[in-house]
Amino acid sequence: MVSTPVTLRSYWRLVRGNPNFRRLWLAQIVSEIGDWFYTLAVYTLLLELTGKAQSVGLAVALQVLPQTLVGPTAGVVNDRLRRRQVMISADLVRAVIVACMLLARTRGSIWMVYPLLFVETVMWGFFEPARSAVIPNIVPAEDIVVANTLSATTWSFNLAIGATMGGIAGVLFGRETVFVLNALSFLMSAFLIGRMVFHEPHAAAAAPLRARDLVDFTPILEGIRYVRRDPRLLATVFLKGGVGMLGANWVIFPIMGARVFPVTIRGLDPSRGAMLGMSLLMGARGVGALLGPLLSAGWAAGKGPRMRKGILVAFLLSAIGYMGLSRAPVVALACACVVLSHAGGSVVWVFSTTLLQRYTEDRFRGRVFSADLGFCMLAIATTSYIASLAVDAGVSVRTVALATGIAMLIPAGAWFWALRRWQDNS
Repeated sequence: MVSTPVTLRSYWRLVRGNPNFRRLWLAQIVSEIGDWFYTLAVYTLLLELTGKAQSVGLAVALQVLPQTLVGPTAGVVNDRLRRRQVMISADLVRAVIVACMLLARTRGSIWMVYPLLFVETVMWGFFEPARSAVIPNIVPAEDIVVANTLSATTWSFNLAIGATMGGIAGVLFGRETVFVLNALSFLMSAFLIGRMVFHEPHAAAAAPLRARDLVDFTPILEGIRYVRRDPRLLATVFLKGGVGMLGANWVIFPIMGARVFPVTIRGLDPSRGAMLGMSLLMGARGVGALLGPLLSAGWAAGKGPRMRKGILVAFLLSAIGYMGLSRAPVVALACACVVLSHAGGSVVWVFSTTLLQRYTEDRFRGRVFSADLGFCMLAIATTSYIASLAVDAGVSVRTVALATGIAMLIPAGAWFWALRRWQDNS
């Protein structure tokens, strides 16, 4: 199959000429920018009221771990119901959840943050596999690489803008305004997705979903057998789990931003200076994640062998970036190391998503992408919580960054081994 070259012109042609993808893309923009505003506000609230890195580590775990737990059920739901309706329902519930964050204002009410984060993440666990699974239904096969690259670069742009502007908005208007804006962003996303019109063949052929189907593991076992039949698919479905090993950044950046690189301006409250320090590192992460797919997609040109080799190089860049971050003496160099590392992580994300979409039949996509994201979320939850425990135990945040870089050599080595096996068997 010949893929469309990834260029700014191909992005524009896809967005202008495909109304369904345009609406899905705009929904992604508004909800993700709101999410990054909100994430910074939650982390600074927790650090301000508890003073412990573990509170952030627990928040990160609750933002990602439910994806692993709900993944099997979400996969079945997305393979049996119309994915458009699943996305709309998830957005509406998330709008309510985020609005409820306004009630957490004191040490006595801070406990509310944790169950709210849990429920919000459960909804994301239904939404994101549906979004990934519908792209092949609304985009021609030759444009899938363009669509995935645009989605990934948009996520990265949203992170860079949302994290940077979120810090500024929090300083100027306060956390409450940030929570309200995020709730409104989910309502706008639901409206845009509601205007999409496309055929969903999996739903037309599927039996009606019953409550007992949610605890019936037969479809899950079918998905496992399907993945195990194809060694390429089996190896690729674990790649985002490798990216998830960068999850310690959810603890590293808030702590490093607050304690190592806070922004100090005369008259600026220290807690708000800490938020700005965090926003610089988070924004650098977004810049890296934006540049990675942009610089690599043209070279890969949608070719499977190049994407597989690119994944290996990207893992190595992620490792080097975090090793450099552990030694960075100033915030500018720290941001440069973050850019390098997350450029690599984003390349792995885009290339692995494209390979999975090519390898997977439509009727199995919901389950495969739920597993794909589930492995990633499990890795993020584990590494972020371990990082928070280490920091609270007195381990330097720089040492945690170094350990993260070394750990990234594990998925790099595993993928190198998988590539060698395929070559030996070819």
